Amino acid sequence: MSVPTYTQEQLQSLRAALARGEKRVTFADKTVEYRTVDELKAAIADVEKALRQDAVATGALPPVTRQIRVNTSKAT
Repeated sequence: MSVPTYTQEQLQSLRAALARGEKRVTFADKTVEYRTVDELKAAIADVEKALRQDAVATGALPPVTRQIRVNTSKAT
């Protein structure tokens, strides 16, 4: 199963709809109506994640580096 490719324009349309308080977004010839604002926010997060993954896969962004820090102390 392939992951759909999103565009910056689609992300901008989603963000603009959220800013206007709308739940209906149109991309080219398709219209999507979200049931809740939370559902719209989740769609924005999904598109942002996919765009970030595409950018890492193409080398436009470096992969995310994770650090784990452990602090210890000796109890007296």
